[in-house]
Amino acid sequence: MSPKTRTRRAATALSALAVGAVAITATGGASGPQRPADILQDMTLEEKVGQLFVTYAYGRTADTAHPKNQEEFGVDTPAQVVQKYHLGGIIHFTWTDSLHDPVQIAELSNGLQEAAVDSGAGVPLLISTDQEQGQVTRIGEPATQFPGNMALGAGRSPEDAERAAAITGQELRAMGLNLDFAPSGDVNVNPSNPVIGVRSFSSDPALAAQLTAAQVRGYEDSAGPGETVSGSVKHFPGHGDTNQDSHTSLPVIEHDRQQWEQLDAPPFREAIGAGTDAVMSAHIVVPKLDDSGEPSTLSPNVLTGMLRDELGFQGVIITDSLQMEGVRQEHPDAEIPVLALKAGADLLLMPKDLQTAIDGVIGAVRSGELSEQRIDESVQRVLALKAARGVLDDPFVDVSRVDQVVGSQEHRDAAQAITDRTTTLLRNDGVLPLQPPARMFVTGAGDEATAALAERIGARGPQTSALDTGLQPTPEQIAQAVEQAQQHDVTVVLTNAAWNEDNAAQRDLVRALQETGKPVVAVAVRDPYDAAHVDVPAWIATYSDKPVAMESLAKVLFGETTPVGKLPVPVPDPNRPGTDAYPFGHGLGW
Repeated sequence: MSPKTRTRRAATALSALAVGAVAITATGGASGPQRPADILQDMTLEEKVGQLFVTYAYGRTADTAHPKNQEEFGVDTPAQVVQKYHLGGIIHFTWTDSLHDPVQIAELSNGLQEAAVDSGAGVPLLISTDQEQGQVTRIGEPATQFPGNMALGAGRSPEDAERAAAITGQELRAMGLNLDFAPSGDVNVNPSNPVIGVRSFSSDPALAAQLTAAQVRGYEDSAGPGETVSGSVKHFPGHGDTNQDSHTSLPVIEHDRQQWEQLDAPPFREAIGAGTDAVMSAHIVVPKLDDSGEPSTLSPNVLTGMLRDELGFQGVIITDSLQMEGVRQEHPDAEIPVLALKAGADLLLMPKDLQTAIDGVIGAVRSGELSEQRIDESVQRVLALKAARGVLDDPFVDVSRVDQVVGSQEHRDAAQAITDRTTTLLRNDGVLPLQPPARMFVTGAGDEATAALAERIGARGPQTSALDTGLQPTPEQIAQAVEQAQQHDVTVVLTNAAWNEDNAAQRDLVRALQETGKPVVAVAVRDPYDAAHVDVPAWIATYSDKPVAMESLAKVLFGETTPVGKLPVPVPDPNRPGTDAYPFGHGLGW
């Protein structure tokens, strides 16, 4: 079925919904006769509850039969999952076989929207993913790639942050996605944070707030309603000061009220001021702010008291994944979505067992634990968001335009220029810039990163070879790297979270390469904290291992550009607690 045919079919099915829909604001008001309340009145309780859930389905087309759908949802295809549960939204991952190439994604989006429009209440879907860029990137090339938040923090440019989000959002919308779970507004004040790190713009709350608000504007205000996506700032009330991962445990953050106001709240305040459509909750406990003992996702004090009442947020609150251990430790799966709704959440993301979760909510309404009015409040917010983004008006995309938008030369050029302004030179004892040597060796963590850098160095003349030694190189791999380094004039070694004790062998690799007597340039392609752990004459931070960052790195290595990035976090000295090896704002040039 062609996009035009789908659009005509959708227009017929949505005639009762879309009259005046584009005039509906994010707060639920309308200048025309149709409001979310008008849509709501024709929905059954089951259809209303379905609108509050966002989950995944398996398959590269809406009509692809996949055994995992039958196993988890009792139906065969993604379209049947949407129709069976009256879903409000779908989230895509690579592991659900949903993300292959831009045209396929667009066709899948249209098929899913057709399923939603042709069933139940006929309300189109929120189609989402986590396209934060950098470390968390669900859709790879040919979609335009950026180095991620901490790199943008090093660049210090709100204009660049906004442009990066605008390009990301417009490409997502061209593929039929209309909700991006980004940006991360977490302020990464804990260098040992295993789950945020480079996903954060900075350890400085003012800089993080400035860039968070810029990205909200980029996602939501850079084009018309049918060309932008909803941003979803995460993870409220702030996941930046923990050394635990809420995917596998329940972190406790001991910030008191003053610390929260100064450190964690500013990015969320600024994002709300910029008009963010959605905020995602964190599965963390904040005992000095909330004495309930519940993770924030299930806490009325946090979601209603702090986010709604104190910060004045009136948009959609979405939970982080309800499959994560941080929210599942104290309650059965049927109760978790009920508690989240009672706390103030509107959208319930990825419950462990969708049928159990839906039955739990419906049962709570029928027993009186939840009022249907409470359900209606959240459904109206969800419908208002869909209307504000033009999803109710026209949920379909023109597949023939996808390749004109996604990964366009204009977007790729902008991404490269932005990335060029983020590379940070931390140390340079007369090593850089390089005069192109005859032979260069690239080694360290990351098959794709080492290959991409070697390719870009080779394009500049030197004979170049690459060896990926992984996150935890073995003694045999280190010996192999040393042998190859001795046969080359210069070695560039990439480190990835070498500060982590689990990856300490990366430090052994760097030291062994240094002992060859050949010039060595070390590059932290994730957290810049690595630079304090090994004494090397030249250290660079790229905050990303994406090819776009490796091109920027090559330019710096050979002096084609002057590094202008400044550290957005301090790099602590592991041998002198309380002191920094490289302070916030540090960055060399030439």
